[in-house]
Amino acid sequence: REPNLTELGIFSVMWSEHCSYKSSRMHLKKLPTEGPQVIEGPGENAGVLDIGEGLAAVFKIESHNHPSFIEPYEGAATGVGGIIRDIFTMGARPVALLNSLHFGPINQAKNQLIMEGVVAGIAGYGNCMGIPTVGGEIYFEQNYSHNPIVNAFCLGIAPANEIFRAKAAGIGNPIIYVGAKTGRDGIHGATFSSLELTEESPSSAVQIGDPITQKKMIDMIIEARDEGLIQVITDNGAGGLSSSVGEMAELTGGADLDLTVVPLKQAGLSPWEILVSESQERMTVGVRPVDCAEFEALAELHEVEATAVGTFTNSGAFIVNYGDSTVAHLPMEFMHDGCPQLQLNSEWIPPI
Repeated sequence: REPNLTELGIFSVMWSEHCSYKSSRMHLKKLPTEGPQVIEGPGENAGVLDIGEGLAAVFKIESHNHPSFIEPYEGAATGVGGIIRDIFTMGARPVALLNSLHFGPINQAKNQLIMEGVVAGIAGYGNCMGIPTVGGEIYFEQNYSHNPIVNAFCLGIAPANEIFRAKAAGIGNPIIYVGAKTGRDGIHGATFSSLELTEESPSSAVQIGDPITQKKMIDMIIEARDEGLIQVITDNGAGGLSSSVGEMAELTGGADLDLTVVPLKQAGLSPWEILVSESQERMTVGVRPVDCAEFEALAELHEVEATAVGTFTNSGAFIVNYGDSTVAHLPMEFMHDGCPQLQLNSEWIPPI
């Protein structure tokens, strides 16, 4: 059958280049990813290396180029926030940040404003969380006037035997939404990040960060880790709930999601907006039913909102309800493996 509007919204983010790597996956597979120290390679929120004495280094680098061009402060700040979230999602405590920044010549007013906003956004978010920026690099070149490069790196440390994964194993376990409320900020951030920038590129696709909420979440998640309350966890980054729940449910083979109980910043959000919103500081956690009350009590203690929004199933489908209506019913296999892989041709044209 033809997909409805909500289902089209899911595919627009899940099958974007940003989420699916549909044109770059074949090249990324050529890189070495295995070794005696590798605990976790590609496929999770961050890489993990064994550094000895029972400890692991958890690290990730990610670009936030398009958002930093449109909204330099928030674009860079949420880039830092997202990379920090990828680290504590793995069960690690973030300890250090680095950045690789590329701008156009700063004797041009637009480039000067972008650079100042990016630097302020990086500093503002990291400082609020008490995570130092320990190093980095900066370059200036004319081509970056059209789109800066803002690469954020975060390093975390975790017990080597307590690494979290993003694939749910417990059929019937509740899906817990943790953190900030869902709003219209960041809607289609993943698809926006996969497109060419124009003067009409929407600033609404850039998320608005809240580092204080994220700091509370880190402390709460690390404590929940130590108490053994978390079975599976991932962040609501690119693709929002459609991506986080959809990816976590790949192992169990299905999920039921109820959008009417998702905490919202404002009234009137449509089902597809709730599903694909990339509002910052939000996590999706799978816990055992017996641990739900203790997990929710811990969240309340840390002043972090935690809401049960669904259940992992083995139905073979990603089923989304809104009120009395089923607004999305998609085969899990098609969501993950239906995306066509692209083999793009490139041609080098030497500069004149």
